[in-house]
Amino acid sequence: MSLIDKVTEEIKSAMKAREQVRLEALRSIKKELLEARTAANSGGIVSEEEELKILQKMIKQRRDSANIYSAQGRADLYDREIAEADVIAQFLPAQIKPEEMEEELKKIIRETGAGSMKDMGKVMGIATKKTGWQSRRKRYFRYSKTAFIRGLTEIFQQNKKNRTEIFSVLFFFVLSISFY
Repeated sequence: MSLIDKVTEEIKSAMKAREQVRLEALRSIKKELLEARTAANSGGIVSEEEELKILQKMIKQRRDSANIYSAQGRADLYDREIAEADVIAQFLPAQIKPEEMEEELKKIIRETGAGSMKDMGKVMGIATKKTGWQSRRKRYFRYSKTAFIRGLTEIFQQNKKNRTEIFSVLFFFVLSISFY
């Protein structure tokens, strides 16, 4: 069942339950998906990745609006935007936990034999393909840096002959984290 079909079914159940906020959020999802499908360059097809980007964009818009309403003291509008963002978030895949992310990154570091800062791009590329859209990129990048350091530390402890090279990578890595 496609995402738009799921949303349509949820719209029907929200109408029956008379859940106004949920209904509005679901209608906005359907509107965005239909607009993406009818866009000139889409050819009538929206990929899963594009659907997820649309949902993430909608959540970000709702949360940004909620922050503005909160700053202006409009608690009623703030609550509505947060509730809509929560409804939209239900259609996103489950977020990967930091511990799982760190373990996956350590495994990729071992598989690729990454040993320098230059290899971080390769590790990130493989990790993004393996996990898909299970996490947000900014959060993923932050965790990947710490996991990369931990993974290199493990390699450092196991590999005695390249310690100076690995130590220099760790040193510059720690410096880059402190400025990020």
